[in-house]
Amino acid sequence: MSEKQVSKSVDKQEVEDVISPVKSRKKTFAFMGFLVFVTLFGGLLLASYNFMKYRYVRSGPLAEATVFAVPQGAGLSSLAGKLEDGGLIDSATMLKLNAKLTGIGGALKTGEYAIEAGASMKDIIETFESGKTILYPVTLPEGLTSAQHMRIIESTDTLTGELPDTPPEGTLLPETYMHPRGMSRAALVKKMRDAQTELIDRLWETRQKGLPVIGKREAIILASVVEKETGGGRETPKVAGVFINRLNKGMRLQSDPTIIYGISQGEILRGRDGKQRGLRRSEIDRKTDWNTYQIDGLPKTPICNPGAEAIAAVLNPEETDALFFVADGTGGHAFSKTYAEHNRNVAKWRKIERQRRSQN
Repeated sequence: MSEKQVSKSVDKQEVEDVISPVKSRKKTFAFMGFLVFVTLFGGLLLASYNFMKYRYVRSGPLAEATVFAVPQGAGLSSLAGKLEDGGLIDSATMLKLNAKLTGIGGALKTGEYAIEAGASMKDIIETFESGKTILYPVTLPEGLTSAQHMRIIESTDTLTGELPDTPPEGTLLPETYMHPRGMSRAALVKKMRDAQTELIDRLWETRQKGLPVIGKREAIILASVVEKETGGGRETPKVAGVFINRLNKGMRLQSDPTIIYGISQGEILRGRDGKQRGLRRSEIDRKTDWNTYQIDGLPKTPICNPGAEAIAAVLNPEETDALFFVADGTGGHAFSKTYAEHNRNVAKWRKIERQRRSQN
């Protein structure tokens, strides 16, 4: 290499030695700037996240407790605006951002919910996810027919949907059912049928031995007669015991409600004036598949939907030697072992009836 070339190489090296620290400082400054940017940006994200989280859990603007309905199929995004418009939350956007970042609100359940004053977004969403909706009572009394129960269900405005076909007599369990607004009428009827099946299956396993009823259906039939005679109460097991005694002796049940069912399918008998009337002699003598004055054994079908108490009484009746009973004017019954004694009790009841009619 020539002296001139060597000189140029030295000069170039000297220049590079001068430039390298400058480049190094620039890279250092750039890296430090990047770190500062990442730190600031990360801090901003963390602050934003914490702020959203704080907004999500802090008390909301609702001044008084209220009811909020989650419609069928509604998602959190569609509900957010309604929550803000209703004054339950102060920012629909904030709620939706929280939902996107954390995945909340994916399992909202339809129904009406009670929202407490000051509830946070978190409280509200957890309430919607819990499924603990407001429940409304519908009372289906014991002793009504299936048709009568269906009329109650049809007129209950917290239920929805078409009324299903009337179930067979004696297949519904009467009681007060709690349900969310919007439950279908068909679902409630199914619930009543399932409840009756579960009850009779359970009570059948602990029934008294030697009962004169063959199978669960006959137990329900007899329970329906007991129900109509007593309407529940402390005498139900004893009335069941009387009917069990009569069946065991081959005696007819002779229950007035079975006559009525054979005439009107359980509807109230009314005279020409529209008022409730009693049975006529011709109706007592008329043979139907239900009139237990004219047929042996049990009616063809249940004559109402009996309650749990009547079903339990039939399967575990009170031990008694009574074969007859009649109303005693106090809301209870007078029981007797002999027909002669029963006739005296009937005479007393007829006298009470006459006195009551004269006072009206």
